[in-house]
Amino acid sequence: MADQDLVIEGETVEESPGTDNSSSQILLNMEGLIKNHITTIDKLSEELKKHKEMLDDIFSNDKTYQEHLEKAKEASKIKQVTRQQILRQPQAGELDKKVKEMKAQIKENQQSLSDYLQEYARMSGVSEIEGDDGEVREIVYSAKLRKKSSIFAR
Repeated sequence: MADQDLVIEGETVEESPGTDNSSSQILLNMEGLIKNHITTIDKLSEELKKHKEMLDDIFSNDKTYQEHLEKAKEASKIKQVTRQQILRQPQAGELDKKVKEMKAQIKENQQSLSDYLQEYARMSGVSEIEGDDGEVREIVYSAKLRKKSSIFAR
């Protein structure tokens, strides 16, 4: 009888069978959204291409536009020749080289910073960082899709 009178208090915890299913359902829904957006972007891109071709045809058939286009091309050629002549001057050439080097250096530093921020956010779990200037900056990401392979390529 002592065995029958023994009551153990506690919580009954039932695993929700939907937990894994809801996560997988969310992933499936997300994948569906991604695929729908890819399809929409592809369709819009094709439609844009057709409309752009139609607009280009209108411009190419307009005589006034074609005349102005030719004058603009000539002016652009003259401008480019003048630019090259100026860049042959020692001071301008050195500055041009320095500007290109600095742009490359900035790009390289931005890529390194991006890598460091990604690792910092992963390790710390924080999505903000305060700079030396006291300004708090948020770490943000930008994801893009790039075709890896094509089923149509042979």
